[in-house]
Parts: sequence; C-alpha cells; structure tokens
Amino acid sequence: MSGPLKGLRVVDFSRVLAGPLCARTLQDLGAGVIKIEPPRPDLSRFAFPSSEGMSGYYAQQNAGKRNISINLNLPGARELALKLCDTADIVVENFRAGTLGFFGLDYETLAKRNPRLIYASITGYGQGGPWRSRMAYAPTVQAEVGFTANSVRHYGEALREPRTDSLSHGDVYTGLQAVIAILAALNSRQRTGRGQFIDVAMAATLLAINERAHLDLSDDDIGAEPAILGATDCAFFTGPGGEHFTVATSIVGSRTFPSWLRAMRRADLADDPRFGTAATRRLHFGALHQIIQTWILTFPDMASLDAQFDEAKIAMGEVRSVKELAGSDWSAYWGAVQRVPDRSGGEYRLPGRPWRFSDEELAPPGPPAFQGEHNIEVLSELGVCAAELARLAAAGVLISHPRAQAAED
Repeated sequence: MSGPLKGLRVVDFSRVLAGPLCARTLQDLGAGVIKIEPPRPDLSRFAFPSSEGMSGYYAQQNAGKRNISINLNLPGARELALKLCDTADIVVENFRAGTLGFFGLDYETLAKRNPRLIYASITGYGQGGPWRSRMAYAPTVQAEVGFTANSVRHYGEALREPRTDSLSHGDVYTGLQAVIAILAALNSRQRTGRGQFIDVAMAATLLAINERAHLDLSDDDIGAEPAILGATDCAFFTGPGGEHFTVATSIVGSRTFPSWLRAMRRADLADDPRFGTAATRRLHFGALHQIIQTWILTFPDMASLDAQFDEAKIAMGEVRSVKELAGSDWSAYWGAVQRVPDRSGGEYRLPGRPWRFSDEELAPPGPPAFQGEHNIEVLSELGVCAAELARLAAAGVLISHPRAQAAED
C-alpha cells in the first residue's frame, strides 16, 4: 500500500456500510485493512446485482481489503482474533453495543494486550444510555433525529406522502466522522504512546452535520423566509438546449432575490407588489418562476447563461445521472471513476477518491475478496502452521467461499 497512512493495520469487524466505509477510507489513505467476516456473510454481498457471493455494493466498500472468516462461537476462534488484534493499530466495529464484548473482543480486553490500539465502535445511539441496545439503520436513525422531519417539512405539499431520503446519510456521515476521530486519536498516540476507545453514534452525527439545527433548536420564527444558507428553495429550470438544472440561490429569500434582479437586469420587479416580500414571492412563486424561465430561454446556450449567473453570484448545476457525470470531462480529469474486477471476468465501476495529495501516490484499491479468501495468508503471517490451519478449517472455525478456496489453492 501507499499513501499517508502506509504501515498502519486496521482490523475491520464491521459489516454493511458505516463501519466498512470507515475502514475503506482508511485503506484509501494507505492503511492495510483485514476484514473479519462471520460465517453468515456480510449482508451487502447479496445486494443486487450480485453473483457468486460478490456484489457491486460489497465491492464499493470492501475492494482491496484482505478477508478472513472466523466462527467466533467455536473453540479456538477467539484466540485467532486476539492474535490478529495484537498486531493492529486500529479496530473498527459496528455491532450493537456490547456484542464483541460477549466474545472477549471488547476494547478493555484488547487494550491490555495492545495498549497502542485505537478502537472505534459505531452504533446508532452510543455505548451507553437508554437507547444503547436499539437496532440502528440509516432510515430509522434519520427519522429519530429530525433528518426526515426536515425533508418532509421542506417539501411539504410536494410530497403526496412522507418520504425519507434514498441514500443512507446516517451510515455514510457516521463512517466519515469515525475516520476523523481515528485520525485524531492517531495524532494523540504520537504524543502519549497510548491508544484509546472511540464511541461514535449515528444519531449524534446526524445532529452534528445538520447545518440548520440551530434554527430547529431555537424559538425563532422566520416566517416565509427560507434559511439563507443551505439547500432550501432551490428552483429548477430548463436551459436553452433543453437542459434540466437547478440553482443554489432562492428566488424567494429577501437577501437572495436581489441577485436575480441583477442577473436579469430587472430592477423594476422589486416594485411589483407580487414580489415585494418573501411571503408574496412565495404566494406568486409560479409567476416569478415563469419570468425567470422566459429570460433563461433568451440565451443561446448554457455557457453564456452560466457566465451571467456567475456575474450575479448565482451557482447553477445541471441535473445529471451518475453515469452522465462519469462520462464528463471533469470525471476524466479527476479520475472520479475507478475500475475493479468483479471476480467473474468483468469489472465494477466504482467512485474514485475524493482527495489528491501533492506528496503521496494513492494505490488502486485492488479486487474485492471472497469470504475467507485470505484465511491462510493472514493467519500464516501470525505464525499459525499449516496443520493447525487445516484442523481449524475442518472444525468449522475458518470459513471460506468455494471461490476463495480455489483462489488460495
């Protein structure tokens, strides 16, 4: 591996999304990651489309990780996991609070053997408190912490029935916040020589990243005014060539409406009683939107329209699919899409890295592993002999997918 975290070892006990994304991000930054998978495989292996124990969903969060599969319920398995954690800089897990403690793999036990260990536990609501044992998936935690209510309130009558977001923000943001905490703990370890335990809660994360929480927590009433900052009241328009695009500047807000007047050279609209206040602009939104749309269609192309928007400090963005973005010049410049083998003769196209370093070269992620593909390789590195590995496999302590066995043979 290469990258700023080269030389660090991560043991990843996690599954599905928040924990795997955390460990994958550490790997993208150069750490070596070993994923420990239980006998019942990571659920994400069976997301659609899936073939022979491999899916694009699994590959996106786990490509390049070495994989061992251990049945922790059987004698001898715990000792293998302990040996592996003795060599780790970082452990990541996202089971319900206390689950790994049942197997003697809690932070207190591991830290006695490996005092420099940084142990990050990701749960819905934290390791203690009244909600510690609750199941936690992104849609349910998002509902609990106001994320869903914000969406329903924002879209209002535009929603025929309440809807949550289609993406798992609770998992993704929490995985990234766990990375931030781990990097901070690594810095602390440089000074103290000691690792530490990190408790990361999805609910606390979603509250922390809600840039409008201050408004919801206050007793202020801003009436018809949209919050000035944030993706609120962003109108959609049709471009000169039929493009579908949106803007990040509200046509309703009192502090943003003047930007539209400058862009259109229509100072006269400020005196139109339909558009004099945020409340009246919201009431006559359709009429105001039509005036702007008619003006937009006077431009020969999107480039010239964008130039005039830019002059008025109005940002715009064309509504594209992910596949359309992948075919753009920007995507080619950034390397926004990377390819990894799907282990069946084809490939997965996955998101590239979000950063570039001036003095570091980030290695390609590598292929996604089958369950237990690296049992022999990883455990041999720990000094487990071939005869013992064979015995553990025969006893069901070590599990491997048939394709993994073929790969190791």
